[in-house]
Amino acid sequence: MSAAAGIRVWDLPTRLFHWLLVLLFAFSWWSAENRHMDWHYLSGITLLGLLAFRLLWGLFGSSTARLAALFASPRAVGRYLGGQGTPRAGHNPLGGYSVLAMLAFLSLQVSTGLFATDVDGLDSGPLSFLVSFDQGRLAAEIHAFSFDALLVLIGLHLAAIAFYALFRRRNLLVPMLTGRDRGAGAEIVPMKPARFGAFVIAAGLAALLAWQASKGFGL
Repeated sequence: MSAAAGIRVWDLPTRLFHWLLVLLFAFSWWSAENRHMDWHYLSGITLLGLLAFRLLWGLFGSSTARLAALFASPRAVGRYLGGQGTPRAGHNPLGGYSVLAMLAFLSLQVSTGLFATDVDGLDSGPLSFLVSFDQGRLAAEIHAFSFDALLVLIGLHLAAIAFYALFRRRNLLVPMLTGRDRGAGAEIVPMKPARFGAFVIAAGLAALLAWQASKGFGL
């Protein structure tokens, strides 16, 4: 593969997760704002499966998708902020922590949605029957808070993309579309792909979890 084609940095499952997450997050907001709660419910269940897949893929996926790759030492973060960091495929040390923060708040958003109850008790999550009305309302409040927190994190994420494009002349969107980074240096070790069987298992378990959650886990 020629240098012009770029270095492989993102696998297809990670890229699909990223763009499906963008679409589903926006759709979940739109459906809630317009009181299409049946669609909001389906979107939330799909987000649950998508998030479960990403967490499993973070354990068994390609090298840049691993959750371990998102963690960096404070020294590595400091060196990166000082412009002395060692280039690597995937997220930079600070970007890795931003992804972890988004995954954490997304987990909070989705999990509280499962138990949330609205004011009149008519539109509720599939596991709301396991908690009291007051607990369901608390879950709904945390659900709303986590959404606002995610908006802040998304704003910071977009600002970082704009910063790289304007000041470092690097397009971070193209690699998330093509999987290859033409702006990466030749010294960067390319992504190590995962086996297809790992994808099948992760996708199957995530789909099973989402389906079971939608049925209240048979409780």
